[in-house]
Amino acid sequence: MSRDSSLRASDADREAVTERLRTAAGEGRLDAEELEERLHTALRARTYGELDLVLADLPGSERHGVELMPAALAAVTVATRVVLTLVVLSLMLVQAALTATWWVLLRAHGCATGHLGYRAGGRA
Repeated sequence: MSRDSSLRASDADREAVTERLRTAAGEGRLDAEELEERLHTALRARTYGELDLVLADLPGSERHGVELMPAALAAVTVATRVVLTLVVLSLMLVQAALTATWWVLLRAHGCATGHLGYRAGGRA
């Protein structure tokens, strides 16, 4: 086992295990009653060791390819998404501010020079 079984599991870890259990049931490896029992156990699990026990007799468990997401990785993923969202919003606000400033400056220049795009005769 590559990690300490006494470490606390995250919600993402529990979700990965429940997804693996559903896949195993779809493959015919678990009946409905056993699936329900294991899902409840997985959702109540607090440590990696408890999650590993739920998958111990299934092929494709952590030792065979199901990678449980550590809480730190989940936190970094969420933080990255938040930062990217804020960057995009900031760029949109800067673009709106520059557009508004440019429009105001053009209007002010037109007022100062008397060229507002129309003439007294109604023709531009």
